[in-house]
Amino acid sequence: MASELVLAYTLALGAVLFGALRYLLAKKKGPPLPPGPRPLPVLGNIKDMPGHGALEWEHWLKHKDLYGPISSVTVLGTTMIILNSAQAAIDLLDKRSLIYSSRPRMVFAGEMCGWNNYGLPQKYDDKLRVIRKKIHSILGTKAALSQFYPLQEAVTHHFLFHVLQKPQDLINYIRVEAGAIILKIAYGYKVDEHSQDPFVELADAALDQFSQASVPGAWLVDTIPALKYLPEWLPGMGFKKTARQWGQTSQEVAEKPMDFVRKQVSEGSHESSLVSSLYENSKGQVDPKDEDIMKWSAATMYTGGADTSVSAMSTFFLAMMSHPEIQRKAQEEIDRVIGSDRLPSFGDRNSLPYIEAVVKEAFRFHPIAPMGVPHVTTQDDVYNGFLIPEGAIVVQNIWWFLHDPSAYPNPSVFDPSRHLGPNPCPNPYDYAFGFGRRICPGKLLADSSVWLTVARSLAVFDISKGIDESGREIEPDVRFSGGLISHPIPFKATIKPRSPRHEELIRAVETLHPWEESSAAELRSLGVGTGTYSPLGGRFK
Repeated sequence: MASELVLAYTLALGAVLFGALRYLLAKKKGPPLPPGPRPLPVLGNIKDMPGHGALEWEHWLKHKDLYGPISSVTVLGTTMIILNSAQAAIDLLDKRSLIYSSRPRMVFAGEMCGWNNYGLPQKYDDKLRVIRKKIHSILGTKAALSQFYPLQEAVTHHFLFHVLQKPQDLINYIRVEAGAIILKIAYGYKVDEHSQDPFVELADAALDQFSQASVPGAWLVDTIPALKYLPEWLPGMGFKKTARQWGQTSQEVAEKPMDFVRKQVSEGSHESSLVSSLYENSKGQVDPKDEDIMKWSAATMYTGGADTSVSAMSTFFLAMMSHPEIQRKAQEEIDRVIGSDRLPSFGDRNSLPYIEAVVKEAFRFHPIAPMGVPHVTTQDDVYNGFLIPEGAIVVQNIWWFLHDPSAYPNPSVFDPSRHLGPNPCPNPYDYAFGFGRRICPGKLLADSSVWLTVARSLAVFDISKGIDESGREIEPDVRFSGGLISHPIPFKATIKPRSPRHEELIRAVETLHPWEESSAAELRSLGVGTGTYSPLGGRFK
C-alpha cells in the first residue's frame, strides 16, 4: 500500500509540474489566445468547466456576451476554444479542415471506456478514412441509400402500428424503429419489435454512456490523465469503476453482432448485410485487418446513426403537442397531395414542402448534438488575430448557431414557415450534422428516416398534450438532457388516429409488411441478455 501511495502522489505531482511547464511555455510571445476567464496559476480554468449534468450549450454561451464569438479556457496547459459563431465554425472546421479534423484525446471515454476504435471519437488517420469510406459507400449518397427505402417504409409502418396499440410507449418505439433500420442494414439483424430487444437495449445503454462519458471537462481524468493510474480505493477514484462497467458495454456492442453474423453465415441462414458481405465468399479465410475494419465500420454506423434520429423524432412529437395549428397545416398538405387512401412514401417528398419545413425545424429547434463533437488542431493556427494552438480542443455551439436571432428570428418558437418562401432562413442541415471532414457520415439515413416518420405520423395521427389521472391536459415540459447527444426530458402525449379510415391504413401493415421472426433469441444465445445495463442517469435501469 505504501508503494501505491508513493506512485499516486508521484503521478499527481508530475501532472501538476507538467501543467506548470505548459503554463509557462504558453507565456511566450506571439498572438494571444482568444479571450476568456482569468485562469488560476498552473491549474488554469479548471473551476470554469461545466459540471456533471450541466447543459453545456448554455454554459458556454455565456462566453459570447462576456468575451465575444470566439473564446478560450486553458486547464493544466490544454486549451479549449469555444466557437459561438457559425461563421467561425465554417472558417475553421470547414475551410481549414486539413488541420481541424482530428479528435482530442478522450482519456475517460476513449481509453478507459473503450470508445477509441469507434469512428466518432477516433483521431483522423488512415483507419478512420477507410471506415468512413465504407460507410459512405452504403449510406453516403441518395442513390446508395435508395436501396433501403423499402426497408425504411416497412419499419416505419410497423412503428405506426405500435404507436396505435401503445401510444404511451412512443419513445421506446422510436428507438426500436431507428434500431430496426440500421441493424438490418449493418448486420441483417431483425429487431424484436414486440418486447425489449437485447441488442437495442445494449446499444442504447452504450450510447447513453458514451454521451455522458464524452462531455468536455466533465471528467477530471480528461484534464489530468495521470489519474487513470491511481488505485481505485483512493477517494475520488469512483470514475474507474464506472469506466470498467461502461467499457464492457462498449466492447459488447462491437463484438456480439459480429458473433451473430459469423454464426448465421456458417449456418447458411444469414440475410444480406454490410457485415455478411465480408464472410459470404471468404471460405473461412477472412483477413483479420479486413475483419477489424468491418467490425468498427458497422459499430460506428449503428452508434453514430441510431440515437441521432431518435432525438430528432422525439423533438418533433414534443413540438406537435404544443402546436395544433402546425399539425393542421401539415395534414392539409398531405390530404391535398396524397389523400387518405395510402401513406406518404419517399416518392412524395418533393411534393410536400411544408412537411419538409417541419422536418428542418425539428432539427433546428433542438439540435441532436448541441455542442457538436469536439475537434482538435494538428498544428498552430491564427484566426482573426488569435492563436489557436496545436492540440487545442475546439467545440462549436451548434445550439446557438441554430438559435441566433439574426439568422432565425424568434428562435425559441417552433415555426416551420421560416424555411419556406423566397428568403428562407439558413438550412439547419448546414450545422446540425457537424462540419468539415468529420460531418456525420450517416446524415442522409437520419434525415430520410426522420422525414418518413414525420410525414406518416402526421398523415394518420392527431398528436396532442398528455392527460393526467384527473383528465386534465398536461402542459409539456420543454426541456432537454445534457450530454453529447441531447434528448427531450420524458414527456406524455396523447396520440390517436385521425379517423377510422386512417386507422385502417395503419392496420394494413399486417398485409403489406407481415411481421418477421426476430433475431433476438439467437443473440441471447450468444450471451446478450436484458436488464443488465445501467448507464448513470440513463434510460435503462
